[in-house]
Amino acid sequence: MIGILAGLLLPAFARSKSKAQGIYCLNNTRQLGLGWLIYADDHNGRLPYNLGGDFNRTTVAPKTRLNWVNNVLTWELDPDNTNTVTITDASLADYISDVVNVYKCPADHTLSDIQKRAGWQRRVRSYSMNAMMGDAGDLSREGFNVNNPDYVQFFKYSAIPDPAQLFVFLDEHPDSINDGYFLNKAYYREWIDLPASYHNGSGAFSFADGHSELHGWLHASTQPPPKPESVILPMDLPPGAGKDFYWVLKHMSVDR
Repeated sequence: MIGILAGLLLPAFARSKSKAQGIYCLNNTRQLGLGWLIYADDHNGRLPYNLGGDFNRTTVAPKTRLNWVNNVLTWELDPDNTNTVTITDASLADYISDVVNVYKCPADHTLSDIQKRAGWQRRVRSYSMNAMMGDAGDLSREGFNVNNPDYVQFFKYSAIPDPAQLFVFLDEHPDSINDGYFLNKAYYREWIDLPASYHNGSGAFSFADGHSELHGWLHASTQPPPKPESVILPMDLPPGAGKDFYWVLKHMSVDR
């Protein structure tokens, strides 16, 4: 009898836990989005710096406190993975009241074997920012993003044409997340960076108008397991698996 009850209750408990984590994650993205809006208001509408690397994923964001977050995550024992100063000394932190837990999805516990052996509990960040939002430094010094020249780069909040439709923050797949710059290219058919799917196959997004939502993914290729080396990026879109990718592109920016 106890075994039967456990078999009935455990799946329900798991669903409830996942739902609670999804709500917590949505609240995190909402707080990040609110801090982002306050930063822009304090800087005459200028959006926070969002520095990154090239679209081939061979380089990452330069180290600077000017950036919205100042760490690059890896599967090694690099200090950026656990050093919360890379958050609290970065430019957005003052607008989040230096609350480092806001940068971490409660469902994200992914670590490499070497990190587990070192006794780590988690890495410090689960969220990234849409690469088309904010000043990308050298990547956007000509007024457009050299990684995505066919899309508009938004430097000021007033330039965003439909804030309710364009996302700012999202939780990113642990195999994809490195710097805080989430990029996919217009008119390409490959994932450069991949969103996470921690919440029953959904990912959390905050939008430029301040609202947050969970978006459910349709294709298995968008939902590789959250573990090291479960996906190699950039990744070509499998045949018939483009709806998730094009949803992300649609909500990143608009054509130049």
